[in-house]
Amino acid sequence: MKLRMVILLMAVFLMAASAAMVLDTPALTLAAATSAAATSCEALTALILPNTTITSSQMVAPGKFAPPTRAEETTNAYANLPAFCRVAATLKPTTDSDIRIEVWMPASGWNNKFQAVGNGGWAGSISYGGLAAAVRGGYAGASTDTGHQGNTAAFGMGHPEKLIDYSYRAVHEMTVQAKAIIHAYYGDAPNLSFWNGCSTGGHQGHVEAARYPADFDGIVAGSPGLNWTRLHVARMAINAIVHRSEESDIPASKYPMIHEAVLQACDALDGVKDGVIENPTRCHFDPKVLACKGADGPDCLTAAQVETVRALYAPVKNPQTGAEVEPALLQPGSELGWATLAGPVPLVNAREAFKFLIYKDPSWDWHTFNPATDIDRALKTDTGLVDLQDVNLKPFFDRGGKLLMYHGWADPQVTAMGSVEYFNDIVKQLGKGVVGKSVQLYMVPGMNHCGGGPGTGTFDKMAVIEQWVATGTAPDQIVASHLTAGNVDRTRPLCPYGKVATYKGTGSTDDAANFSCAAAR
Repeated sequence: MKLRMVILLMAVFLMAASAAMVLDTPALTLAAATSAAATSCEALTALILPNTTITSSQMVAPGKFAPPTRAEETTNAYANLPAFCRVAATLKPTTDSDIRIEVWMPASGWNNKFQAVGNGGWAGSISYGGLAAAVRGGYAGASTDTGHQGNTAAFGMGHPEKLIDYSYRAVHEMTVQAKAIIHAYYGDAPNLSFWNGCSTGGHQGHVEAARYPADFDGIVAGSPGLNWTRLHVARMAINAIVHRSEESDIPASKYPMIHEAVLQACDALDGVKDGVIENPTRCHFDPKVLACKGADGPDCLTAAQVETVRALYAPVKNPQTGAEVEPALLQPGSELGWATLAGPVPLVNAREAFKFLIYKDPSWDWHTFNPATDIDRALKTDTGLVDLQDVNLKPFFDRGGKLLMYHGWADPQVTAMGSVEYFNDIVKQLGKGVVGKSVQLYMVPGMNHCGGGPGTGTFDKMAVIEQWVATGTAPDQIVASHLTAGNVDRTRPLCPYGKVATYKGTGSTDDAANFSCAAAR
């Protein structure tokens, strides 16, 4: 019996030493810290799961993860990663599915929690940065390419099952199989499961709450395009309005001039002049003040350009029926980012949606888009597959689920009002009792799409949702930061929707401690 035990221990040590040589890590150190985990990690290739093939499973030594693209390598964003077990798998819930996922699990120090991370655009790749952040925080993380390769909508034409995978099935299947892999590796299931995503990732989080209420305990969903078809239609329509004539187009060189005029009119409405409009809905800027007195010039707007500015701030409407297609895509304070939607070419995501999903014609020319005829045709293709119109989140809330919504007021590509409307619709259907208990929206003044801009758009989203799940109540404010060259130069509270950060009257206006959240006026 003793001989058997000695042989077994020697075998475990030799396997750990072999892994350590491959990882360029001292054998004794790796064996002492993670020998059992390393053995279990390699063994996961034999794990049998429904519709799942584990294609690789290997330990990654501290700081040794090599991302697949050279651009990511130069960021050095992975140098401080701890050792983790990296599992790659392919899921095939249908014969036309090809969903690739990765699951990363800390070799030590696991916090017994699961964090799935979202995508951007049309997805098509694993979110390595999100996985790294999850593992760095002690979570077991998971990400998926949603069933196709490349950030393009071409995958969806003629492949209805792949479109379903992208729309909702891939994230759910990833979540189910990732939890099984985590259980197999640690010998225990996660105590809590979280979703963390922005843009497409925000959309994915909302879809999870609506379709699969048992997948997550807490969901962080930022800057989502909830009604995707309508959003793409509005993006195409607003670009057509901007370029309706040579005189109506606003050159990008005029954006700073318009932005400065907006700040002059509205920046101080909150009592603090800081280059950020706290509540754009109170800003009633009239671009007519910039109208040229004579010939066109760099510091004024032609009559046609004045109308263009008004259109950019207004809801997008169907010219045939007058019906609103989408609320205002842009808010006062977003002017520096107008090239995204008002530039010479419509946003690529919208062009791809029309080409491959609406018209199903790879040769479709965006120049032929006509709001008077194409809006109706496009909206008729909306089957609710990619779009999210379900505000009945009662099953998710009844399980104790928490939905943290956030959106930048200066978002230049996904309408901030979309999040406001969806939040209000939830409250209208389920009652005010869900606010702060199950759902809360935090609008971020001055923040662009998912980050950036002059506002305080940096905050620890996982810490916030963790605290909320632990206490049962959403925070009455979130202290967020603005960074310049990686250094914090301003903090400010983010307030629950309906309230705004209000200066107390003394102290630095760059310090959140000198503000409180008060009802918006």
